Amino acid sequence: MFDVITFGSATWDIFLKPKVFKVVKGKKFSTEKGVCFALGSKVDMEEIMFFSGGGGTNSAATFKNQGFNVAFCGTVGEDVSGNEVIEDLKKRGINTELVLRTNLKPTNHSIVISSSENERTILVYRGASEIADKEDIPWDKLKAKWFYIAPLSGKLANIFRDIVDYAKINGIKVAVNLGNSQIALGAEKLKPILKDIDVIILNQEEASLLTKISYENEEEIFKKIDDICPGIAIMTKGDKGATVSDGRNMYSAVPPKVKVLDKTGAGDAFGSGFVSGLMKSNGDIEHAIQLGIANSSSNISEWGAKTGILEKDKDFKKVKIQKNSCCNEHTCSCQIK
Repeated sequence: MFDVITFGSATWDIFLKPKVFKVVKGKKFSTEKGVCFALGSKVDMEEIMFFSGGGGTNSAATFKNQGFNVAFCGTVGEDVSGNEVIEDLKKRGINTELVLRTNLKPTNHSIVISSSENERTILVYRGASEIADKEDIPWDKLKAKWFYIAPLSGKLANIFRDIVDYAKINGIKVAVNLGNSQIALGAEKLKPILKDIDVIILNQEEASLLTKISYENEEEIFKKIDDICPGIAIMTKGDKGATVSDGRNMYSAVPPKVKVLDKTGAGDAFGSGFVSGLMKSNGDIEHAIQLGIANSSSNISEWGAKTGILEKDKDFKKVKIQKNSCCNEHTCSCQIK
């Protein structure tokens, strides 16, 4: 039996640093900024780096680094990049028996174009990770104490409930980093799923999409999430930290200032670090927050989504955690053992 099985995407990430990185401003860009290269010309690169990525494998790496017996369940292509992802998992000591292969689509790829000022644009190809069906999952091999479900998309989003139902029937605890594709399933489909979730992790945008409440109205967001999910609810806020509710108390913390090289995988590092902290401390939320923030802060100080994640028992700087009683109390069903 595994301590944790992670689900989600596996990608091969290519990091490029152009010698010239021109930012242009304009209302036609969603962020009001765009990257500009000369059309029809060659663009010289200053540096190129290769890493494995994807929410499913990134979270698996954290659990392994924290000393847990972990497997990754997800799909890669029958290609060179798929081989590289699997080899990277093996080198890290992550079990690959549950990894699926397909020749229908290539392995997921991300091309991260970045500048020395930490401006970046990511070109994403969502390939093999999206096409697993319910019948592709090796259900009889899913023996674990915890499932950690990273954002799912494509066909995988449609079997979100199947994974959670399997966990419920088999006494497996579930943490889910809810993505936009899962949120797009709609409230009616999500409500019966979320009632069986032990830890739900969202960023501000996702929390707002799920609750239909502005992310600035934090208290109202958590009231609504607490009503539909009896477990621990987390809202991450980038460099402003995270807020956590167990239905009785709300905890908030801000990360320390660190030199940021690459934010890729920061959310994965926090979520899997938080759940690792819960598992290691018998449910101590404050310890879980400390480990989640430390893991994420360490990760963004290195290139790649896995390079900087913490090793087991490594000392890290503690942050101040503010604790307040919730107005919307309920008895949290997530008693971590």
